Amino acid sequence: MVPPLYRLEERMDYTLRDAQIVKTVVHVGTKFIPFRVGTKVTFHYETRKCDAERTLIDESRTHQKPMQLVLGKQFKLEVWESIVQQMGLHEVARFRCDKSLVQQYPFVSKTIRDAQKQPQGGKRKHCCGLTFQNDGTGYRDLDELFIHPQDLEFTIEILSIETPDEYGKEAWQLSDDEKRTLVSRLREQGNVAYRTNNLTAARDAYSYAIGIIEQLMLKEKPHEPEWIELAQMKVPLLLNFSQCKLLEQDYYPVIEHCTEVLKYDPQCVKGLFRRGKAHAAVCNYEQARNDFQRVAELDTSLGTAMRKELAKLKDQQRLRDVDDRLKYCKFF
Repeated sequence: MVPPLYRLEERMDYTLRDAQIVKTVVHVGTKFIPFRVGTKVTFHYETRKCDAERTLIDESRTHQKPMQLVLGKQFKLEVWESIVQQMGLHEVARFRCDKSLVQQYPFVSKTIRDAQKQPQGGKRKHCCGLTFQNDGTGYRDLDELFIHPQDLEFTIEILSIETPDEYGKEAWQLSDDEKRTLVSRLREQGNVAYRTNNLTAARDAYSYAIGIIEQLMLKEKPHEPEWIELAQMKVPLLLNFSQCKLLEQDYYPVIEHCTEVLKYDPQCVKGLFRRGKAHAAVCNYEQARNDFQRVAELDTSLGTAMRKELAKLKDQQRLRDVDDRLKYCKFF
């Protein structure tokens, strides 16, 4: 039998924060796990008004998706961070919270509800306080709660408690140094996947790494040393991603990403060559010709190869012209 987490008197109501939070243990937990910054807590919750009817506001089980909190990351509803740290693994408890501690709840609830309605990858609409006051939340019960704040009761069931060492952090949780380390690891993962001809895995690893670098670059002033260093890290990832797309015959992303490479490094032979191949594939003959000619100018050892590419391009354009004339004749 698992020993109880709390002494008998602790299973009764007790107060936190000078009676601003009142806890009632519904089901004793099975294990105590120390909390620290970065700990991830997964839990189901139920939110009710503290009125005579105990009116239900939200219930995570309705959508079969529990809530996750990473402690110390300035979650909008600070009281949730406080109360989950008073619980053990698999514990169920009710917390009556003073209205002064739950003023942000309508914001949080709206965000969660909107996210549940959004398709995968959809953009979320930002809602600032001023918009909130002028236009409301879009949910009548939340608008009422915003206008007439009152005490709320949260019933929390702790599903899991993971220390930072036990789970893979998401990019937004990482420090800048950790993000740089992750970029290097993703690049190597992409290279390994590419060598084994797993283009999808390679492409995804390079894409993820590019996104992280873009986050870091947003913090720096363009063309300052730190920004330039990040741009140099980004170039090989853009080239590798473009190569995957080229092999997948998805040509327009190749043009887009190689063009970005050439903004950072106008003399990048690989960027010019891959963009030229993509231009040729989508019948942008003049652009392809310019790229191949520029490659030959920058690297004379590739002169023969570029002459072959230009000859193929000429034949391709001639065949396209003949095909267009035949279609034109049939039209008339």
